[in-house]
Amino acid sequence: MITNIAVIGAGQMGSGIAQVAATSGMNVLLIDVNDAQLKAAESNIKKSLEKLAAKGRIESDSVEKIANSIQYSNNTNGIKPCEMIIEAATETEEIKRKIIEDLSKKASPDALFATNTSSLSITRLASYSDRPDRFIGMHFMNPVPIMKLVEVIRGIATSDTTHQATLDLCQRFGKTPVASEDFPGFIINRILMPMINEAIFVLHEGIGTVEAIDTGMKLGTNQPMGPLALADLIGLDTTLSIINVLYKELGEDKYRPCPLLVKYVEAGWLGRKTKRGFYDYTTSEPTPTR
Repeated sequence: MITNIAVIGAGQMGSGIAQVAATSGMNVLLIDVNDAQLKAAESNIKKSLEKLAAKGRIESDSVEKIANSIQYSNNTNGIKPCEMIIEAATETEEIKRKIIEDLSKKASPDALFATNTSSLSITRLASYSDRPDRFIGMHFMNPVPIMKLVEVIRGIATSDTTHQATLDLCQRFGKTPVASEDFPGFIINRILMPMINEAIFVLHEGIGTVEAIDTGMKLGTNQPMGPLALADLIGLDTTLSIINVLYKELGEDKYRPCPLLVKYVEAGWLGRKTKRGFYDYTTSEPTPTR
């Protein structure tokens, strides 16, 4: 049984995965080369646990225990005892490749590798490791502590044993796994990203304002969050990366990224994490920027 997990990347997704694993009773090593990011992750995880306790979703007296079961490191030297390693770095293939190659040299020969990629080929990422049979995709939804779904994606070489162990792990995390074939965007982003991209085109072409688009989609299709607010939550750089993968891999014009999205990313307006995207987050309530 998996009891020790390493999570690579202490951003929003990696921190959430670490929190969920720790809440499930596992020992977690959260790794990031950026010390400031690690400190922010530690603070955010503690705040998240306290909020969950206040809402009665976890026991109040378990907050410290869960928080203390996560160790933080700026290097991968301590991953040897970990039975599962989950990579949750930036959605850039070259960065992921370097991480996977490094982990292959340092991890236990029996360790399983998972990647939290939201669009890249699992088979191709697995080829960068020394164990493609023990490599699999685990695409968590954001925010990880709240969302119940995990897409589980097998590469062409992924073994049945690895697949079953990953499904079991999802259930221990309190998540519902769904199986996806290894195609660009998998299930969720294959459907979600064209919708977000089209919403940005609607804004770009002046058909509706940010507020009109998001209000219309929330009230008209019963979505809890409008597509532009969701893009800000995901990160506009991540959104653009996923759309670019769909466009490159599938070669259809319907996946062409909206020029307005490209401009926002070029400007460094990446959504919530930079305090500006389709909304301004420097005010008490997010304010539409267009």
